[in-house]
Amino acid sequence: MNNIISQITEDGESATGSEGFVRDSESEVDLDNNEDSLPFHEAVFRNDIPELYALLRGLKSSDSPTSQKSIEEKDKHGNTALHLAVMLGRSKCVQLLLAHGAPVKLKNKAGWSPLAEAISYGDRPTISSLLRRLKQQAKGEMNSRRPEMIKGLHDLGDFCLDIKWDFTSWVPLVSRILPSDICKITKKGARVRLDTTLVDFNDMHWVRGDIAFIYNGDASQDKALAVLDNQAEVYQFVRQQASELEFEDEVDLLMSSDIVAAQLSTKPITFSRERSGWFWKQDKAEKLGKYMSDFYAVNGMVLETRKRREHLSEEDLQKNKAFLDSFSKGNPVGFEDVPEEPVRRQTLPPPPLTGVTWSEYISAPPGTHPLIGRKQVTKSSRKGFKARLAMSEDFPMQVEMLLAVLEVIAPQFKHFNKLREFVAMKLPPGFPVQVDIPVLPTVSARVTFTNFEIKEDIQNSLFKIPKHYILDPNRFPDL
Repeated sequence: MNNIISQITEDGESATGSEGFVRDSESEVDLDNNEDSLPFHEAVFRNDIPELYALLRGLKSSDSPTSQKSIEEKDKHGNTALHLAVMLGRSKCVQLLLAHGAPVKLKNKAGWSPLAEAISYGDRPTISSLLRRLKQQAKGEMNSRRPEMIKGLHDLGDFCLDIKWDFTSWVPLVSRILPSDICKITKKGARVRLDTTLVDFNDMHWVRGDIAFIYNGDASQDKALAVLDNQAEVYQFVRQQASELEFEDEVDLLMSSDIVAAQLSTKPITFSRERSGWFWKQDKAEKLGKYMSDFYAVNGMVLETRKRREHLSEEDLQKNKAFLDSFSKGNPVGFEDVPEEPVRRQTLPPPPLTGVTWSEYISAPPGTHPLIGRKQVTKSSRKGFKARLAMSEDFPMQVEMLLAVLEVIAPQFKHFNKLREFVAMKLPPGFPVQVDIPVLPTVSARVTFTNFEIKEDIQNSLFKIPKHYILDPNRFPDL
């Protein structure tokens, strides 16, 4: 279902290229390098496979000079060695770097990841290798955090929490089909249950139902997360990896869609009290549900969206535009069943060689290096995001408790991940009982916490799959 929301709300295109909530939020090694301090970059640029292999082997030796050089290191343009390998079409260098753990998600100064640059270059095997490794690295990061997450859940008390989501869009006609939903979160020990009513999106309408996600931190990894359809009385364990067919479909989607970088810059963000009253203005404070709340305007949130389409043909552009036009008019074009044997996207012809030397590249001012790879075709937009925030010091939940639970839920749901990123910022005093957040480039959500209750008598049966439910591994194809 998350894939469907992304596809229909981001101008009918995929945003897999690059996206983030806060600019430059990743930990990274970024030096104002000179030509002699970047042996990995230079070896890639010169396509010197033996030298690159020797450098990578040296990473494992503590007495080697190269042990001080990180495979994550960035040059003055923000590119890692993997960026350069992709942009220059050095496929053997790409494979060597990936085999030695080069991170795929790091972005350069322009905000593009190696995967985004691979889509631009258009070599299908390279795109597949990067996408596969990106998924593996994300899973590895999640597994490494799992013990801490489980401990955090055990340390919290047991509770029930209701959250209301109202989605809106500034794209004409899209808002009319965006849903609202009330989610109920129940937590006991290291187990979390999320109940929701949104099941699927068919024929331009949201299908309502009775769905529950159950996370059991004490279970094995492959059985930790289950989703239940309580009306059909079936269940499915969330798969740890997609099938090969689904993976190839995702590669096709990347190669046929715009590369999108959508970032919400929050560096200058400020909070100012909202004022109310006809003649004598005063700080706005009123009850939101059962809780007295102070209302704030959120200032300085700017959504910057950039799209690249140098890898797309005129036919691709027309198809993408036709999909969006059809969707806006309420016609479900684009959701037809795919053929049994889909025609796969082929590798693009490589871009012309530019003849740029390593010295010319590394001596250029930061962010202005000569063209390597395919010439970019970009489109940019910048939109201020108006938001409000309601904080209550009466709400009985602590922000830290919410963050601990969202850490478990967020990886499965993009909108919960955006909520977690917002709540993690430095907010005014109290608990954010209502927030406005952007979840996609064209979609925002108003999130309201309507009820919270500490409970010591939560039944264990809530976190168990009923014995008469039937296992259906294909009930939710996107999970």
